[in-house]
Amino acid sequence: MKLRHSGQATIKGKLSTTLKSWLPILQTGVTELEDEFKKFEEENPYLKIKSGFENDFTSTFPKKVRNSDLDKIETFSVHQKSLYEVITEQITYPLFPTEKSQRVAYKIIEGLSDEGYFELDSQELADELDISVEEFERVRARFSYLEPYGIGARDLVESFQFQLSQSEIDNSLYHLADEMITNFEDMHKFRSKEGYIDVLATIKTFKNPPAIEFLKKEQEVIPDIFVDISDGYIEVNLNDRYYPSVKVEFEGKDKSLDFVKVKVKEAKDLVDALEMRKATLYKLGLMIVEHQYDFFLGGDIKPMRLKDLSEDLEYNQSTISRAISNKYLECNRGVISLKDFFSTAIDDDLSNTSIKEYIKEIVKGENREKPLSDSKILTLVEKKFTIKLSRRTITKYRKQLSISSSSERKKLYKLS
Repeated sequence: MKLRHSGQATIKGKLSTTLKSWLPILQTGVTELEDEFKKFEEENPYLKIKSGFENDFTSTFPKKVRNSDLDKIETFSVHQKSLYEVITEQITYPLFPTEKSQRVAYKIIEGLSDEGYFELDSQELADELDISVEEFERVRARFSYLEPYGIGARDLVESFQFQLSQSEIDNSLYHLADEMITNFEDMHKFRSKEGYIDVLATIKTFKNPPAIEFLKKEQEVIPDIFVDISDGYIEVNLNDRYYPSVKVEFEGKDKSLDFVKVKVKEAKDLVDALEMRKATLYKLGLMIVEHQYDFFLGGDIKPMRLKDLSEDLEYNQSTISRAISNKYLECNRGVISLKDFFSTAIDDDLSNTSIKEYIKEIVKGENREKPLSDSKILTLVEKKFTIKLSRRTITKYRKQLSISSSSERKKLYKLS
């Protein structure tokens, strides 16, 4: 099996400065890309944007997109804001009044999982931003005021505490509610307390996970990259059919005027940034296929780090993180988030992504009357993958997946 390059996109070094100026274009998913461009069009009279969804898809749709996907295009023609858009619109005064606080907030956003939980190490990010971890956490605490409420929390308990702070619960019950959430596993111990029923009713309204309304369903995803396997070749293609058409129109204008010069340059930079987005995603697709070659032939996902790609692409890890955010790849094994290809190694041939997927699968099918303990999950994992792990590792993976403990799940099952 050989990897076939289509040569459809190349990365130009001169665009690196432009890309940094238009990072939202790289971060934005394909279905929200048009709206991102419309923002620039409103401020630039020489920029003309044509929707990528206005084509006659019945005749011009690429062969690699199945007919069943036509319904997806119609669904996404009515734009719904992404979680990223909703949160970034709130990173402003008065909660984040300084450039410094906003810079920290954007770093926190980069560390959010699809469920809305903050997953990265606060100390590492604080060091990267050259601030104290206490200062970093003070900014993260302000996320309790952002919608959807509970976003930016580390776990279920903190998310519920965030949501409690924004709830309309009676002041006389607030302390009891906080105690019940803090002691979530032993919530039943508070049954004799006055107001228990009212507090429980409030807690039942909280969202778990906090970004549950934004979770993408696989059938609603439009992939950014296609990986096709045929005739002894693996071919990578960019799915740019839905990209908006961008034109710079300034004929008949006095090009010597400063305003015209500035706006025309901005328009041309935007065109360059779109090309850079295409080239970056295409090369990412090639590199994913090279690193995960066995996966596309039926094997498991192998260890792959953002650091590996950032070195090859000569971008920092933050840029690569933006590039893979909200992006999907379609191959003969289904539609897969680009983030799923990046994982930590368990050993030379096994990634923690495979183990996490297995944990999600067995928890999803567990007996709700007797949820699986971490020790039981450990036994099943070790049997499945013929490896030795510690229970602490299983607990860590479970928390990273935003899966509550067995006792918490049992209570949640009862609540639902």
